[in-house]
Amino acid sequence: MPRTRKPALGYRWHLRRLMAEHEMYATTDLTPLLAERGVALSPAQVYRLVTGTPERLSLRTLVALCDILDCTPNELIEPVVETRPVRATGTTGPAPATITAAKQRTPRRADITSVE
Repeated sequence: MPRTRKPALGYRWHLRRLMAEHEMYATTDLTPLLAERGVALSPAQVYRLVTGTPERLSLRTLVALCDILDCTPNELIEPVVETRPVRATGTTGPAPATITAAKQRTPRRADITSVE
């Protein structure tokens, strides 16, 4: 019987796009608007919130973002199905992609030659 896995659920974070639609192009534009709604985040936290994809988000922050951007959580967070390849059972060692990536990161010894 072949192995099957349930698809993993992921999401896309659309905060940056929604900010641009409201002509907010700097992360510093968001900090005072969040503070007005009782959400105190440091400039670094707001930067990570805008430029990255958060793993955890308080409901208070989510509600404040939706209020600021006049959107719903569904417009801010888009659920997606992530496909993951299934490896055959009984294999040993890392997957071929892992081996290739590791070789690319391995530093090479420098050759130092003297110039005379």
